[in-house]
Amino acid sequence: MAHRSRRYLRLVLLGLVLWMVFTKFPALFLRSTFPSNTVDRQDLTSDWSSEDEGEPKQKILPLERNAFAKGQHIFQQDGLVEVNPRGAHPIFELMNRAEEAWGEKLRKASTSLDEAIGEYRRRYRRNPPKGFDKWWDYVQKHDVQLPDEYDQIHHDLEPFWGLQPSYLLELQMERESKEDTYTIGKNAEGKLDVLKTAFHEGAYDQLIVGANEVVDILRDIEDELPSFRATFTPHDSPNLMTDFVVKGTLLEAASTNSYITKDQLPPIHRLGWLSACDPESPARRINFDLDEPRPPKPGKTFIHNHRLSMDPCLHPELFWVHGQFVSHTMPGPNPYETMIPEFASCSTFLHHNIRFPTPYGWVEDIYPRSDDPDFDDKNDERLLWRGTNTGIHHSPRSRWQSAHRNTLVRVTNEVNGTLDILMPPKPGYEDQPVDNPHKIRRARINPAMMDAAFVRGPSQCEEPTCSYMKQIYDYKKLQSIADAGNYKYVLDIDGNGWSGRFKRLMTSNSLVFKSTIYPEWFIDRVEPWVHYIPIQVDLSDLYDSLMFFRGDPNGEGAHEELARKIALQGREWSKKYWRREDIIAYFYRLFLEYTRLMSLDREAMTYQGEGELHLDRWSKEEALMQDALLH
Repeated sequence: MAHRSRRYLRLVLLGLVLWMVFTKFPALFLRSTFPSNTVDRQDLTSDWSSEDEGEPKQKILPLERNAFAKGQHIFQQDGLVEVNPRGAHPIFELMNRAEEAWGEKLRKASTSLDEAIGEYRRRYRRNPPKGFDKWWDYVQKHDVQLPDEYDQIHHDLEPFWGLQPSYLLELQMERESKEDTYTIGKNAEGKLDVLKTAFHEGAYDQLIVGANEVVDILRDIEDELPSFRATFTPHDSPNLMTDFVVKGTLLEAASTNSYITKDQLPPIHRLGWLSACDPESPARRINFDLDEPRPPKPGKTFIHNHRLSMDPCLHPELFWVHGQFVSHTMPGPNPYETMIPEFASCSTFLHHNIRFPTPYGWVEDIYPRSDDPDFDDKNDERLLWRGTNTGIHHSPRSRWQSAHRNTLVRVTNEVNGTLDILMPPKPGYEDQPVDNPHKIRRARINPAMMDAAFVRGPSQCEEPTCSYMKQIYDYKKLQSIADAGNYKYVLDIDGNGWSGRFKRLMTSNSLVFKSTIYPEWFIDRVEPWVHYIPIQVDLSDLYDSLMFFRGDPNGEGAHEELARKIALQGREWSKKYWRREDIIAYFYRLFLEYTRLMSLDREAMTYQGEGELHLDRWSKEEALMQDALLH
């Protein structure tokens, strides 16, 4: 009896302690106490149906209706989560999922060469390239984190494994003479150098800068790299369109460790942008005409997989809202008859340029961030963006008003009309239904919450469009780094290609919102909703996301403690995962892989050391799923 009384007393005391801690530090319990209101759409039985207009509509079947009735959000296979008004605000769950995924990635990271070799074999079903052990030594010496997370290199290079090596070399040599390219590699003395340039007249001084930056950063590993020749485009955007059938044929050959010759390539499909899309994809099942209104998106959505959200084949609305696509006449450029091994600073799902890490992104002495105020000390709570009107050529013949940067500045400065916004829950009501969006006047939101503007004056334009742009845009002066550092919330958006400011924004103690169509070199090594906030290119979730963290114009419903958390985690990531050494490690591994790929004897350029396949760190189901995603 006494034993039972003591046990009861301990339970009472424990409950009292937990109650006291919760009332004093409720944010500590947010993750563990917040209910999960999600369901994966791949767990549901659903399919696509086409209406008379050819626009795909996703069926909501009984199981999915049941999920909605229970207040569950739908996590779609295209990377978006469809908001259920009966569920709690989805950002809570997005953060929870992301934190768990990041924690698992850190936990499973290889800690020895044997583990790294085993993990490489498990992911890619082949042995690592020759020099992998030396690369591992570099990674260990310089404390490079996440040594397994280089899937982007695999995605970029894998189709080329299906091409005959001699034909690959022929393509590379032809590309060296293509106008506006430069070629880097080892010279006759075994030193890294710019081996060849093919710049248009008068552009040498401008275009050689990028080539010299690549050579400079590779000097650190010059003696470790094998002999190679690699051709680059110096421009900001990708230029090599892919044919879906050609790429699929090459991937199939690569999966069987074989290759096809030039004469065995299938014929291309001249469908413009759609040539790169699966015939069963949403993009191929709509009425694709940029002169017509873009297809509507049902309901509110957020991003849960940033990589997939960038794919225009899954999200055809991107063709209407990004300068990469609207800058071309319909139906867009046709694909190349083969896949050409050329490097670019960015690429899309529709292109096959091999991406590399842009060297200037890491240079902190040019953009010192040490004087930025802490998040709590920043005094401007508007969302900041400043930049030039790059992203498209502005002329009477182009659709420049639909391009991403023009849309951003227009939308965030409008005062007429209303916005549909999901209201953030007030403290203590986090588990309540998010409800349907509320209509709020732009005149109450934009002046109070947005500070987006072009600077200096019109660029990339011709008359009379330049003069017209001066009338419709309020061009502002450039901000100093110190002035920009006073904003709690900042936006990163593409320009002519990828945005080069992400590194310095991530180091600024501000919460970064990022909108892009370009999967970058670090995409496997960063976690949205842990380090930054992913935003759809059409900006349909921008106001909802900002208001969740910042609150309404009066600050009500703000979750600043979560904004501060992600901002500081983003800064830590920038300082720990994006250093000069991290860029070198990526370049190092990329060129080991590339050199083997371009070798006439690929087996001779394969690492022959010992290593075990450590599947015990992963379930067999995970291994099969990863293999399916990669191939």
